[in-house]
Amino acid sequence: MKPARTKTPRKPVGKKGSQTSLKDPVGVYCRVRPLSFPDQECCIEVINNTTVQLHTPEGYRLNRNGDYKETQYSFKQVFGIHTTQKELFDVVANPLVDDLIHGKNGLLFTYGVTGSGKTHTMTGSPGEGGLLPRCLDMIFNSIGSFQAKRYVFKSNDRNSMDIQCEVDALLERQKREAIPNPKTPSSKRQIDPEFADMINVQEFCKAEVDEDSVYGVFVSYIEIYNNYIYDLLEEVPFDPIKPKWNVYNTPMRNTDFLPLQSKLLREDKNHNMYVAGCTEVEVKSTEEAFEVFWKGQKKRRIANTHLNRESSRSHSVFNIKLVQAPLDADGDNVLQEKEQITISQLSLVDLAGSERTNRTKAEGNRLREAGNINQSLMTLRTCMEVLRENQMYGTNKMVPYRDSKLTHLFKNYFDGEGKVRMIVCVNPKAEDYEESMQVMRFAEVTQEVEVARPVDKAICGLTPGRRYRNHGRAGPVGDELLVTDVVLQSFPPLPPCEILDINDEQTLPRLIEALEKRHQLRQMMIDEFTKQSFTFKGMLQEFDKGVSNKEYSIQGKLNEKEKVISGQKLEIERLEKKTKTLEYKIEILEKTTTIYEEDKRNLQQELEAQNQKLQQQFSDKRRLEARLQGMVTETTMKWEKECFLDSFQLDQNAPPLRLRHRRSRSAGDRWVDHKPASNVQTATVMQPHVPHAITVSVANEKTLAKCEKYMLTHQELASDGEIETKLIKGDVYKTRGGGQAVQFTDIETLKQESPTGRKRRSSTVAPAQPDGAESEWTDVETRCSVAVEMRAGSQLGPGYQHHAQPKRKKP
Repeated sequence: MKPARTKTPRKPVGKKGSQTSLKDPVGVYCRVRPLSFPDQECCIEVINNTTVQLHTPEGYRLNRNGDYKETQYSFKQVFGIHTTQKELFDVVANPLVDDLIHGKNGLLFTYGVTGSGKTHTMTGSPGEGGLLPRCLDMIFNSIGSFQAKRYVFKSNDRNSMDIQCEVDALLERQKREAIPNPKTPSSKRQIDPEFADMINVQEFCKAEVDEDSVYGVFVSYIEIYNNYIYDLLEEVPFDPIKPKWNVYNTPMRNTDFLPLQSKLLREDKNHNMYVAGCTEVEVKSTEEAFEVFWKGQKKRRIANTHLNRESSRSHSVFNIKLVQAPLDADGDNVLQEKEQITISQLSLVDLAGSERTNRTKAEGNRLREAGNINQSLMTLRTCMEVLRENQMYGTNKMVPYRDSKLTHLFKNYFDGEGKVRMIVCVNPKAEDYEESMQVMRFAEVTQEVEVARPVDKAICGLTPGRRYRNHGRAGPVGDELLVTDVVLQSFPPLPPCEILDINDEQTLPRLIEALEKRHQLRQMMIDEFTKQSFTFKGMLQEFDKGVSNKEYSIQGKLNEKEKVISGQKLEIERLEKKTKTLEYKIEILEKTTTIYEEDKRNLQQELEAQNQKLQQQFSDKRRLEARLQGMVTETTMKWEKECFLDSFQLDQNAPPLRLRHRRSRSAGDRWVDHKPASNVQTATVMQPHVPHAITVSVANEKTLAKCEKYMLTHQELASDGEIETKLIKGDVYKTRGGGQAVQFTDIETLKQESPTGRKRRSSTVAPAQPDGAESEWTDVETRCSVAVEMRAGSQLGPGYQHHAQPKRKKP
């Protein structure tokens, strides 16, 4: 007979849309383990049943003023150091097992630093069974007598289940029993004393099940090591023909096994992730299931680190798959319809501890393992943060599930395929302060992630109670038979009906009389039943009328409430949109403010640079003014000395001549006629004459302010010994400092010569320069390229400011 196949249950597409608004946050619980030594410094304090407080230990000063920082973190529930395994199971794992039995998936994982008690919480210790054995015990307590025969359900490689009739299952059992299979534990085998105390749960716990269904339990056990998936239940036997070599480069013994091969993650046709080729073992009791778990636990990678003697170096995942199928209409056999089969799964995950390598003193392979562990945990945290951001801000960022095998395997749970619970295990010792703070922050993020609520499974359309109805057991049918027996016992007993004598005339009359009494009693009971039935019918009608009225009233109230809820939803949506818009505007304003503040800082820096530059220029200007003032004073004194020598020579050599005025070519504007007192009167006929001129011996600001033109009469001894008079002219203009400045523009020359051509030389000759060249300041043309500036309030007379380069002397 060809077995029927079924698929892993998944929420129908039509129902998923209707459940999108029903979401539950990830349940995050905190468990604080006791300190290893009483005198250890503690950094975690339990405030109440939902809050813990993290203290900064000695040596960790977080603020500059030296204050200690205290931070409180809230959880769904906090379990202190005195919490028992039973109390933790009742709150955290019991609801997940109940959902598993009712066809819903669940994920429970422990998270924390190395040595925080994760493995103890999940597996337990002798005498204190953890969550895993308690979950198994509750499952088998609930479905114990309703389990299907072994091999009625068969797992395949497509993440689904095949179903076969009991005859085929019996044949396969006989075939398997003939060939010993180490994968299948035997319920008759004695319990391993190594874990017997862990599964000896004293408390009896069970959930309600569907009595018209049969159940099967399959378990698998994998580990994720260095981001590779390994099947801990896989066994590769020794091949004597082709011997293998172990890591010590020696042939393997018969007791050795080949290294485990990594498995691949695949997606079934319902988009559920599963481990391809993973071994699934059908178990029939808690002892069998835990024996399978313990067998895989011995293969799990653990190592001795500086922080923990037995530190888990991989993430372990123990899957419990519960298969449920209804009975047929007769209640005898399993219904051979794959659409009616339900598969639910509970994943118990023991995560490897996050750790810092500088504390664990890890090297080589241990260092690589720590890096992969931290990377997978970081990916898990990133996925939680992206999920929270998408749900809080309405974004649609891609969640990086594929960055790690751990998150990729369980992405269906976060997409709404079941409930998710996390137990945060913390060690209160001060040395784990920084790691514990990171764990608390991750727990805060995880609590804000919401997961869609799973949809209830469809109810089978067969008549309930069919298992017991056809087998005469206690149930509704048995109750009806009991009522009939009571009614028959209420009738008077029949007299003996045996007639031994032909002349017996008493037996029949007594029988007739008894039957008549029974008939009368029956008629009375019928009348009473009819009367009571009418009365009960009237009561039912009244009750039905009252129920109808109440239903109508309740329906009206519900309609009003739905209208109010619809209005509130619309208002909430409007406010959410408004909030998002305001948040977007605030974000833009913050960015604009940041840009403006940056521009402001840049402008302030530029202004400071300009101020410094101006101060430097002002200082340079003052030094230059002082230098030029000294040069002007020195030059003035030199000129006065030269003019005095020229005047003295003129008085000694020049013959008297008749004065003759010569009109200047520059007449018309008002002039300042500057004739130094050291000049000598010449006997030339032509004399410079400027009308409307103010004649001064020393130029001053007041005089320059009244005129537009300036003329300086300068005398010097020519090369032939004659006095040469030069009229140096210029324009007067105002300066920024409030004074007057003169820019020389023209030179006119008056010179007297002897008609005989005799050259007269001055009796006094100026001393030659050391290099044979004339002084730069004795050249008239050089003087003409110098401007005279009178500053306001100056007490030193005219100042000179050089406005052009001195003209180079011709060779």
